[in-house]
Amino acid sequence: MTYQPPIPDLTLALKAAGFDQLREAYPEADAATVEAVLDGAGAFAAEVIAPLNRPGDLAHAKYANGKVTAAPGYAEAVRAFGEGGWNSLSAEPEYGGQGLPKALEIAVFEMFNAASLAFGLCPILTQGAIEALAAHGTARQKALYLPRMVGGEWTGTMNLTEPQAGSDLSALTTRADPDGEGGWRLTGQKIYITWGDHDAADNIVHLVLARTPNAPAGVKGISLFVAPKYLVGEDGSLGSVNDLRPAGIEHKLGIHASPTCVMAFEGARAELVGVEGQGLAHMFTMMNAARLQVGAQGVAIAERAYQQALAFAQDRRQGRSAWTGESPAPLFDLPDVRRTLMLIKAKIAAARGVCLATAVSADLGRAGDAAAKMREELLTPIAKGWSTDVGVWAASEALQVHGGMGFVEETGAAQHYRDCRILPIYEGTNGIQAIDLIGRKLTMGDGAAMASLVADMRETARALKGEAVGDRLGAAVDAMAAAGDWLAEQRGTPDALAGATAFLRLCGETVGGWMLARQAQLDARMAPLAALYAGQVLSGVPGQVAAVTQGAGPLEAFTAETA
Repeated sequence: MTYQPPIPDLTLALKAAGFDQLREAYPEADAATVEAVLDGAGAFAAEVIAPLNRPGDLAHAKYANGKVTAAPGYAEAVRAFGEGGWNSLSAEPEYGGQGLPKALEIAVFEMFNAASLAFGLCPILTQGAIEALAAHGTARQKALYLPRMVGGEWTGTMNLTEPQAGSDLSALTTRADPDGEGGWRLTGQKIYITWGDHDAADNIVHLVLARTPNAPAGVKGISLFVAPKYLVGEDGSLGSVNDLRPAGIEHKLGIHASPTCVMAFEGARAELVGVEGQGLAHMFTMMNAARLQVGAQGVAIAERAYQQALAFAQDRRQGRSAWTGESPAPLFDLPDVRRTLMLIKAKIAAARGVCLATAVSADLGRAGDAAAKMREELLTPIAKGWSTDVGVWAASEALQVHGGMGFVEETGAAQHYRDCRILPIYEGTNGIQAIDLIGRKLTMGDGAAMASLVADMRETARALKGEAVGDRLGAAVDAMAAAGDWLAEQRGTPDALAGATAFLRLCGETVGGWMLARQAQLDARMAPLAALYAGQVLSGVPGQVAAVTQGAGPLEAFTAETA
């Protein structure tokens, strides 16, 4: 089936997430502009990107003779994406950007990722590279790279992982040696480099983590470098090929049209970005931007899978309708199928709200609001972790609606499940997001960030007191606060770490319920979804406190000998 951009749902979710607070800081983001941007992005997603999704999954990106070729149609689409200005939405006008809010960009990118997750990865990595260079690059680096990356002529990558160094970057060994001319030479191998090589842009700008000579062990010895595929002259012109190359591409479960490369740096010319030894901190600018985008990818794939499952359920006839008695009836008239679809839609709306609320906080923080900046940091692991878990769950449930036909590749339902399974893994596994949440974010500002979030959620619950949604939201918020207090007391202990993933889920379901309740306050059509979510999800949140506070005792008893 074709993809239908959910523009009314996005518009509502933006409003419920607090988009109107941005009018003063971003006066150009008026209602007419937002509507035009969403409409234009929706049309590009549905008409240009979506038709490439299934063919790209079947054809794959290709590696041959030391070069990577994008799946058919993808190179043309990437170039059209840049020419259409979609890469420049939130970038600084100084470098050719439009200076629009990040929240609008996240809403737009949801549609691009729903159209094709493999396509969406290319601009997501470019966006992150733009943000890292804008924050930490020299004036010269910004002038050389940013206008062409913002304009979509060049794409960007993130080079962190190595064969022996996955999530633990302290183990990376790629070297950066001075070249005697004020620059550096990079030597080493990186793996899992998304869109690390391709034929869809004039140049590829690699941001690379490496160790300088005599650097201390651990993460403090890591620096950040920029190494383009083609060397760049002082006037921005392209020169010879740099001493780096793709050594192959990975054969993956999903996102087949996205070339995931093994990159070999063989004395590649590079420039230091930022401060030597602060590379990981600088790269976190890119990683945090990507984490929110990946959360939105979870929403995107859930929406795409939902739309396909809904169409199938309305077309496929089997059994007797519980409402009309018709037989055979559409699957949609079977109560459990309808409940499944409705709960998917409710969780999509909840996760979309979490991601957009995070983006609104990022925009307010960018405008100088320190409290909003803290909320962005608090919500980011929840947005990434919980929203991607929702994406995998939704794709699985949507496949279940298809029955046996879902397990057959020809329907396309299996592709959504295969594609989205990477989301809880890359850009920091969801286990890492959970540890970040309880280890760093929960106690920010002596707990002020969490206290402020809890207070805002309780205000919504009080406004709906006496209704099932309000009462169950209130109970869920109380549970979240109690679990958070316990974790803060146990900070750094095995007991706290054992409850981290359970707490992230608890927070996601609660904050998502808050966002869905706010949407229902603004639009009555969301009330049934909020009611179902309250009964099916929020009702179970208080019971999850036991999972958070169980402690590490059972884990300590599960030893290598008893496993």
